[in-house]
Amino acid sequence: MSSQANVGNPKASETGSGTRYHEGTANSHLLNDPKDQRSLSNRAAAEVSLESQESDETALHKQNPTLPAKMHGNEPSMGAQVDAAIQAEEEEILKKKGGENMPGKKM
Repeated sequence: MSSQANVGNPKASETGSGTRYHEGTANSHLLNDPKDQRSLSNRAAAEVSLESQESDETALHKQNPTLPAKMHGNEPSMGAQVDAAIQAEEEEILKKKGGENMPGKKM
């Protein structure tokens, strides 16, 4: 007599549909899970890489402070409007000064 039980078709699921569940979906576990098998240095490296990545919305906000609100169909806040006005004024001043060769300018 066999010591292992042979119960039904192994390819069929409980529902009988035979479909498989998706495994390994993105963000399926916590990055700082203490029971995870990653070393401390690997966790630290992953955390640094997450901090260095900017979201698309953050990059758009740096170009035009009113753009994220407009993208969501909202009116920009008063602060965003003031930031946009200040940014435009600073760009005009830099153009007048010929600010292409200014020290400390980020490219």
